[in-house]
Amino acid sequence: MTAPRLRDVAQLAGVHPATASRALNPQTRQQVNADTARRVLRAAESIGYQPNPIARSLKTARTGTVGLVIPDLTNPLFPPIVRGIEDVLTPAGYNAWIVNTDNDPQREEAQVEALRSRQVEGLIVATARRTHPLLARLHRQGVKMVLVNRRVDGLELPSVTADDDAGIGLAVAHLVGLGHTRIAHLAGPQHTSTGVSRARAFRHALIDHGLPDDPALTVECGYWSESEGARGLRRLLDGGRAFTAVVAGNDLIALGCYDVFAERGMTCPDDVSVVGFNEMPYLDKMRPPLTTVAIPHYEIGAEAGRLLLDTIDEPDRYPRSVLLAPSLVVRASTTPAPCDAASR
Repeated sequence: MTAPRLRDVAQLAGVHPATASRALNPQTRQQVNADTARRVLRAAESIGYQPNPIARSLKTARTGTVGLVIPDLTNPLFPPIVRGIEDVLTPAGYNAWIVNTDNDPQREEAQVEALRSRQVEGLIVATARRTHPLLARLHRQGVKMVLVNRRVDGLELPSVTADDDAGIGLAVAHLVGLGHTRIAHLAGPQHTSTGVSRARAFRHALIDHGLPDDPALTVECGYWSESEGARGLRRLLDGGRAFTAVVAGNDLIALGCYDVFAERGMTCPDDVSVVGFNEMPYLDKMRPPLTTVAIPHYEIGAEAGRLLLDTIDEPDRYPRSVLLAPSLVVRASTTPAPCDAASR
């Protein structure tokens, strides 16, 4: 039994095969009368016809696919971003190939080349480092790209990020309002734009509130991970400088603090208040529930999808960046500072 063909759909719908082809393609469907398009779609469904994307791409030089380059699929930050991307791309007739790089530059390059071999029409990249030779080379080669949640120094690429300055400002203002004056920062990796921007915003926020910017109270974490957050807090505690609160570079780093509290017999927030960044799922189930800066993950993904469609349709358009506002979610991991200012 042979698979249904385009001419079978056209014959059943009573139209020319070219009309049936346009009606079945979301990118050209608007060129066909709405009643005719519905008739073609019903005909295709009734006989189980599936368009051949390979044949279509040979005719149009377009594959209707894009690549999503993700650094760590186990990080809860990314699923809602991916959902937002797909919810924009799918109605426009695009499918997404998702690859995971494990933050490994060699794996990333291999995965990107695999995507390009499949003739994807563009890339949405969440792995960007501040200096990123691969992306610089792809940009010179004319590959259409959008950066999500990151930026690259010196590259004019469309990007969608949360407003890190505003988010860190909300976290510091919240702690200052609770009477904290010795606030530490567990910074994200400084080879990433988010790590740098949040650390810079932290210093500026301290100055804005008239608090001392003590470099000994900022520790860089090598990765956006729970284990690095634990390592960073141990270093702070062993450094001997008093502090009553921690602003973490992200929620995973903040959760690493919880591990150290358990190790050392400390309690949060009585000994140390903690604020995270990102609003991962299930933070309200932690003990104590984590106060955090919420960023609009789904909206970031949706906007990245829209930017990539714009870039594909208008390749000469000047790249634009979108900054989305965060909000503060206050939970039980923050409390007024202890009366003894020297306590931790």
